Amino acid sequence: MHGVKRFGIRGKFSPRYIGPYEILKWIGPVAYKLALPPKLAGVHNVFHISNLCKYFRNSSHVLEYESVELHEDASYEEFSVSILAREERKLRNRTIPFVKE
Repeated sequence: MHGVKRFGIRGKFSPRYIGPYEILKWIGPVAYKLALPPKLAGVHNVFHISNLCKYFRNSSHVLEYESVELHEDASYEEFSVSILAREERKLRNRTIPFVKE
C-alpha cells in the first residue's frame, strides 16, 4: 500500500509500501478490499490499485503450521503456548482470575 500517511515516520524516511496483506474482495475494476491487522484499524481497508504493488512470491514468506488432531466428534484439545498477561478482577464478593493467552 502506498500513499497513506498513518504508518509511522513521515517524509523522506517513511516506508514506500507496507505489507503484504491478503486481498479479501475485488470491489471494482480499480479497487480491492484488504485484510489489515488490528494495528491499522484506523485505516480504511479499500485501496485503489495505484496504491498497491504486485507481490512476488518469496520462499522465506511461507509459514509452517501444525496439523490439528480431530476426534470423532469433531472436537480438539487446546493448549497454551504462553501466558501474556494475568490479573484478578473483583466482582461483588468474588475474585475472578483472568489469563490472556
